Amino acid sequence: MSKRSPAQQLLYTAQQMALTGLNKGTSGNASVRLETGFLVTPSGVPAEQLHVDSMVHMDWQGRAEAGKNPSSEWRFHLDILQARPEVNAVVHCHSMFATTVACMGHDVPPFHYMIASVGGDNIRCAPYALFGTQALSEVALAALHERKACLLAHHGMIALGKDLSHALAVAVEVENLCEQYWRLLQVGQLRLLTPAQMLEVHAQFKGYGQWRDPV
Repeated sequence: MSKRSPAQQLLYTAQQMALTGLNKGTSGNASVRLETGFLVTPSGVPAEQLHVDSMVHMDWQGRAEAGKNPSSEWRFHLDILQARPEVNAVVHCHSMFATTVACMGHDVPPFHYMIASVGGDNIRCAPYALFGTQALSEVALAALHERKACLLAHHGMIALGKDLSHALAVAVEVENLCEQYWRLLQVGQLRLLTPAQMLEVHAQFKGYGQWRDPV
């Protein structure tokens, strides 16, 4: 995807989010860092209707290019990219299992070692805040501290990456983990890895593919 322009990369990512089922209809959004600000997907447009020129440029003051309507969630894209210089892409989706767990208000505990791929010993769930607001941006930033992803209560998930491919891979992994966690909750007996075991996993991940990134 690196040979594509940022707008082409963003279009491809939005399309992949729909094709993989991470989003349906007009839900979800994504962004990618530029030197002059960032590109974000537009508001209320289904993935199949998007094209390269649909992507909206925004500057670091939160001003969108004339004549275009950015995603209603542009605030947390702006704030995350400004607060996390190692992050170059943000993906937000309303995928089935991540959203289900988020609607329960659950952090996802270390039931599986791949929880460490998100950057800590759990996947945090941010408290509920109204979509498109500064309040949502603030709780998301807190939940993302030292993490590559978080859940948003009664809403969905956010995933971060060094680029759009990485952010999308994180989102896919989080959705997979949330599905596994949800299924375990149906059984009713949950066995968790210990802090010492998770420490070993984090050490192992330092040399393990895309999860070794500082993002």
